[in-house]
Amino acid sequence: MTELLSALALVLIIEGLMPLISPTRWREVFSRVLAMSDGQIRFIGLVSIVLGALGLLWLR
Repeated sequence: MTELLSALALVLIIEGLMPLISPTRWREVFSRVLAMSDGQIRFIGLVSIVLGALGLLWLR
C-alpha cells in the first residue's frame, strides 16, 4: 500500500511541474487536448498505460 501511495505522490509531483514552470504552455497543451477526439485521447491513454507497464516490467 505504501508503494501505491508513493507512486501516486510522484504522479502528482510530475503532473504539477508543467503548470508550475510554464503555465502559458500548459494552457496551450491543455486546449489542444480539449480539441482532440475521444478516440485520439483514448489512444494516448492506451499508449501511456502500455509504456508504464513496460517500464514497470523493465524495472523489476
